[in-house]
Order: sequence, then C-alpha cells, then structure tokens
Amino acid sequence: MSDLLSYKKDEQCDDYCCSGCSDKAKIVLNKKSNKCECDEEHDHEHSHNHSHEHHSHGHSHDHAHGAELDKSTLLRIGVGVLLYIATFFVNLETVNLALYVSAYIIIGYPVMIQAVKNIAKGEIFDENFLMMIATLGAFGIKEYPEAVAVMLFYQVGEFFQDYAVSKSKKSIEQLMDIRPDYANLKIGEELIKTNPEKIAIGDIVVIKPGERVPLDAEIVFGASSLDTSALTGESVPRDVGIGDGILSGCININGLLEARVSKTYSESTVSKILELVQNASNKKSKSERFITKFARYYTPSVVFIAAVLAFGVPLATGAEFADWISRALIFLVISCPCALVISVPLSFFGGIGGASRSGVLVKGGNYLEMLADTEAVVFDKTGTLTKGVFEVSDILVDKDAGISEAQLLELAAYAESYSNHPIASSIIKAYEKSIDNARISFVEEIAGHGIKALIDNKQLYVGNLKLMNMLKLKVQNTEGTAVHIALDGNYLGSIVLFDKLKEDAKNIVSELKTVGVSKVVMLTGDSKAVAQRIAEKLSIKEVYSELLPSDKVDKIEQIFSGMSKKGRLAFVGDGINDAPVLARADIGIAMGGLGSDAAIEAADVVIMTDEPSKIVDAIKISKKTIRIAKQNIVFALGVKLIVLTLGALGMANMWAAVFADVGVSLLAVINSMRAMKHD
Repeated sequence: MSDLLSYKKDEQCDDYCCSGCSDKAKIVLNKKSNKCECDEEHDHEHSHNHSHEHHSHGHSHDHAHGAELDKSTLLRIGVGVLLYIATFFVNLETVNLALYVSAYIIIGYPVMIQAVKNIAKGEIFDENFLMMIATLGAFGIKEYPEAVAVMLFYQVGEFFQDYAVSKSKKSIEQLMDIRPDYANLKIGEELIKTNPEKIAIGDIVVIKPGERVPLDAEIVFGASSLDTSALTGESVPRDVGIGDGILSGCININGLLEARVSKTYSESTVSKILELVQNASNKKSKSERFITKFARYYTPSVVFIAAVLAFGVPLATGAEFADWISRALIFLVISCPCALVISVPLSFFGGIGGASRSGVLVKGGNYLEMLADTEAVVFDKTGTLTKGVFEVSDILVDKDAGISEAQLLELAAYAESYSNHPIASSIIKAYEKSIDNARISFVEEIAGHGIKALIDNKQLYVGNLKLMNMLKLKVQNTEGTAVHIALDGNYLGSIVLFDKLKEDAKNIVSELKTVGVSKVVMLTGDSKAVAQRIAEKLSIKEVYSELLPSDKVDKIEQIFSGMSKKGRLAFVGDGINDAPVLARADIGIAMGGLGSDAAIEAADVVIMTDEPSKIVDAIKISKKTIRIAKQNIVFALGVKLIVLTLGALGMANMWAAVFADVGVSLLAVINSMRAMKHD
C-alpha cells in the first residue's frame, strides 16, 4: 500500500492519525478505492457521562455526578459551612444576616435554579420547589439559622445520596465495561485500527494479548486463553484455538489471534448485552409503578395541606399566622418524597446489577419482580440440563461375542480414531489410552451409517442400526444413542452414549424448592426412555417427551391451568425451537452462552454461564430486592407519617424535618444498595 496517506503516531489516543488532516482524524480503509483515508468523523474522546433522572409526575431528581465525587460541590458546601459557623462569632445583626444570606445562596442556589427550571417546564411539585418555599418562608419568619441549616443538610444528604447512586451505577458500568473501543482490521499485511461498527462479516481482525475481542468471530490463526468474566461471571479462563468461536467483550489474555468476523457489531454479543442492560430500567416493576402513581397524587396533596395549615387554620380559629406558617413550612420540608421516589427504583437497579454480577442478565425490573413469585420452572433438556455433549454410559457385549467390555471399547475407539464426530470423540475419551496407528491399515466412512475399518487385518464395522441392517446382523435393544460393533461379519455388541448431564443440574430440584418453587417439569423432543433416564437422575417427577415445538407450547398451557393465580411460570431453554415457549411463559429464561440468538431475543432473563443453578441465584436476588423495596416503602412512609403529624401539631421543628427528608432518604438509599450484593 505505497499510496497510503502519510501518518504519524498520535500519543494521546494511541492511534494512527493523518498528518494532512485534523490531528485526530483516524485512518480507515475506503473499500471503494481500496485506499486508507482520513475519517474526520471519528471521535477519540469517548464520552462516558451518565445521567440518571427520575421523573415521577411532580418529582424530578437529577443525578449527573458520574462515578466520581464532585469536588466543586464539596468546595461549595465547605464555603457555606464556614460562613454558617462565622455567624456564631459575629454579634452585628446586619453582618449576621449577610452571612446567613450568603451561606444560603452559596449552598442552595442549585436547588432554586432547578426549581425555577422545573416550574418553567410545568413540573411544580417536586422536592426542589418544596425546599425553596420552606426555606424562603423560614427567612420570612426570621428563622435564619434553621433556613440555612435545612438547605445545608439537604445538600449534604443529596451529596451522599448521589454518591450512593453513583456507586451502584459504577458497579454495573464496570461490570458491563465490555464495549470494544476499536478493532484491528487486517488488510493484506497491514493492520488498521478502526471502529468495530465499520467491520463487515468475513473481515479478518487481529486480537493482541490484553485487547478486548471486538466482534463475534471464528479463530483462523493462533491459540490463547480468554477472560470471559465480564460476560459470564466465570473466573476460569477459556482456552481457544483455530476453529473456535469467540464472543465480543471477552479479553484476550496471552496469545495473538486472527479471527474471521461472523456477526456485525449491531448483532454481536457485546451489543446485545449492552442493549439489554441499558433497556432494563425502562420496564418498571409493580412497586416502581406504585411509587410513580403515589407521587403523582401525594405531592400536590401535601402542598394543599400545607396551604390549609398556613392560612386556613389561622383564618378559621384566629390563631397566630406566624405560628401556623412555621408549621406549614416544616410540614413541606418533611413531605419531600425523595426516599420513596429514589430508593425503590434504585433497589431494582441494584438487584439487576447484583444478578448481572452472578452472570444473570434480567431485562427489566418487572421480570425481576416476577421471579420472586416463581411457582413452576419448566426445563428443556438438551443444552439446558445437559451439556449437549455425549459420554459413554454402557458397554453391552453380546453373549456370543467372546470378548470383554474393554476389548469392545478398544475396537470402537480404533475405528473412530480418524473421525471428528462428537460421538467418536466421546468413545476415544472413554478409552483413555493412546491409539497405535500401525494397527489400522484402512478406514472408510459410510455416509449416514458409520465406519468401515481394517484393524489387525480384520474387517471392523462401527456405526448405527442402519449399518447393522445393511450387514443383515441382529442387534441388541438399547436405550439412548447406540454405536454397534461388528467384526468379520459377527455382531459383538454396542456402546451406549447419553447426553452428559451438567454438573450443577444434579441438585436443581432440591435447590429450587428452597426458594419456593413447588413444581419442576422437563420437556424434550427426545425419546421417552432417554427423557426418563435424565429425569430420574435429577429427581424430576413430571416429564413430557417426544415433543415438537408446538407441543411444548401446549404443555405450557396445560401446566398454567394447574397453577395458583399469583404463581408465575418460568421456562428455561436454549435452542431456536424454544423461542415460542420462552415468549409464552411468564418468565422466559435462556441459556446465553450456548443458546441461539432467537432464544436469547425471546427470553426475559439470560443465563450467561449456561448453569441451571443460576436460576436459583436469580430467584434469591429477586426475593431480596422485593424485600428491600418493601422495607424502604414501609420505613419511608412510616417515618414521614409520624413526623408529618408531629409537624402539623407543632411538635416537630426544622431539625426533625431535615431527618424526615434527608435522613430517611439516605438510610433508604443505603438499604437499597444491599441489593447489589448477592448473599
């Protein structure tokens, strides 16, 4: 590529940048001209600002501090505190008032600005409006220290509340920090660092040690170990080599890899996962919808009650206006619904984050809430409870064969030694000895039947029932997948293989019962004998076999009819034929590591580790999240009701009001953050 534009190494972004264009123009390939050119649109300054807003019909609360503590806020609060302390050492009334006003403006101006902005947008009844009216009213009745103190403690509380929210968000952001920043596109012998979104299917990308896999691809050169923990939660690295598929978002640990891209960025694993997490908060649980509806009516109601206290009571009874206005202002400060509006959604946000840490992606708070009411779990068999990998179960020697089980296995292993079929691999693995190729003089594969081989100058046939029928040999009746063996025209016996059971599936029934699941069912398209064998190993009592995809939907409907009204049904599957059932169930759970795109798309929950036991973890997290959300609702409403009553009766001052607002909010948020941790 001699006509490549001149370029220099940009130390700031570690990219090749064009000297003839702007300093930050990325060099990319123009596929029409097959030349590398400037990409002026590329932006090296990846912005990671995250805003987190709650708009609940009358309540607006903005968290835009990101994961770092806001130093300017700390400085502003610090200056305000110093001015407030100075009032204790100054006796001049005018100077004192100036200090109070200065402290109030420095500390409280963000609240007042936000209140004015919200009023302009028609959002009047939020905590900013309530705080502004209450504190300005306190100034009006000459309660200067209380006015500044309320705003000060409110801001301090908001600061720590923002920190708590940011910490929980940062935890999920770190967990989901799987978005690749670039891809090394290989063009001839040149490597061009470019945007993964511009890579096409079939392009070759190079992944160096320490780099993140940019797109789903198949390895064409090299071998390495991959850190898949961000996707699956699994800490053990995965070894990969030529022919293996690799998922975007994984980190290449030690070897240089070249891989052919199999999916565009928009269809890649990393893109799908990020989309799931980003959209999860859009699907609200019943608890969150309750809080939204509650705030819609609650906030205007308390403003109305405060107005009645301030003006209605004095006009009706002839009492002092100053006393009742003070009570009304305290009532307004107490009434702020921050604890409810922030902590309940944060509980579900934390629960989704906690589940993600365990390798379980939940697509919304509503699904997390439904998991807590799971009454029945219905499993597909292959790829869900089993690995989809065969293992030798029985070696059945014919009574007239005159050989041992070990000899029968040896003959089968030698015949299968040149095959890469999964069944062949399983037989060779079961043999556990090295193959002496000198004993094998001829091997021929008979399509759809099996293998013909010459071993020790004897004619050996190894294959399925069709092969034995072709040889006109009578065989044994077996359960499972059978490989039959015949030597020199004589039937010797068979090797029976079964799909290998997943290790953590063995205790799934008892584990599910510990979290309140009363019914466990298995559906499969396999034969009755195979299904029954797996079910017995797992202690699953209810089994339906030889089902087509449409039959599975019918069985789900049948199971629904026998459940309680409150109970939820979860279906767990992994194949494309499971998509209709996943969509029909209350909660569709897909095995994401090996599962098909259609199954993952149709599911509400994705198990990234392919471990059935993660369903138990997900239900536990769900129950814990619901418990925390209910604790916050009861605690916040209980404290507010008590202090609101005391405020209306004149028995609560501004300090009590501060605790009822800021203190309760902070305690509720801290409680919510427990949902991030999986017990």
